[in-house]
Amino acid sequence: MTTVSTTAQNYANVIGDPIAQSKSPKIHLFWAKCLGLDVDYRAELVHSPDVQTYLATHQADPLWRGCNVTVPHKQAVMAYCNQLSPLAARVGAVNCVVRQDDSSLFGDNSDVIGFALPLVAKGYRGGRAVVLGAGGASRAIVAALCDLGCNDIVMINRNQSRIAEIAVDMGINLTACDWENADMALENAAVLVNATSLGMQGQPALPIRLDHLPVAAIVNDIVYAPLETALLAEARARGNAVIDGLEMLIGQAARAFELFFGMSPPRERDAELRDILTS
Repeated sequence: MTTVSTTAQNYANVIGDPIAQSKSPKIHLFWAKCLGLDVDYRAELVHSPDVQTYLATHQADPLWRGCNVTVPHKQAVMAYCNQLSPLAARVGAVNCVVRQDDSSLFGDNSDVIGFALPLVAKGYRGGRAVVLGAGGASRAIVAALCDLGCNDIVMINRNQSRIAEIAVDMGINLTACDWENADMALENAAVLVNATSLGMQGQPALPIRLDHLPVAAIVNDIVYAPLETALLAEARARGNAVIDGLEMLIGQAARAFELFFGMSPPRERDAELRDILTS
């Protein structure tokens, strides 16, 4: 793993469009302060036509360690990476671009482990999963579910060709469902995941009811603004175990931090970090 100097201002970024809502700078800067690292982490608004230029410009900067990638660039950045991790290639999405010592760009996906670990901690051991959405984050979630032994995944998306594309790209079987039949798809589910932006501040409400969801099912919403989404509030009220968006966000950031700065973040201080992120 690359050793990062603490005497120079090495830095990394998170890029996306929009990006103002990102909590990633607070996460990485908190960990850097805890570890005494002289590094910076910045959020940068990058529009889709500018992704290639952004990466080429920063690739030439030896102080730049890389960038996290969020909506809508997780698939677009793959074309500009010199190498992909086997996981990123399997998922078909990159959320972490790392500048190597030879200035080449390495694409990885830390969303998979960021999603999987909290689900395992809640006791998930397989069983039907219903995933709402079919974007870049959904690809990582599906990969994580498969790695955890799930072989019954229902995906709900307006454009069902996106679901077919994921199935072909990843070489797996997926059941496609439209939003009109989403409520009934929840029967016998062991986990429900919202991988869309629906329910986020400024976005439309999530058009689903939980009447047919077993009370034993785990409900995971990757939205973190607001942290307590309407979906999580309804699930909590009916007795379902819930996982909020900060769990995956912090989990994927931990792997990215290691890749960027060469040190493991102090996860024993997660409670303090969550307080900072929710204050």
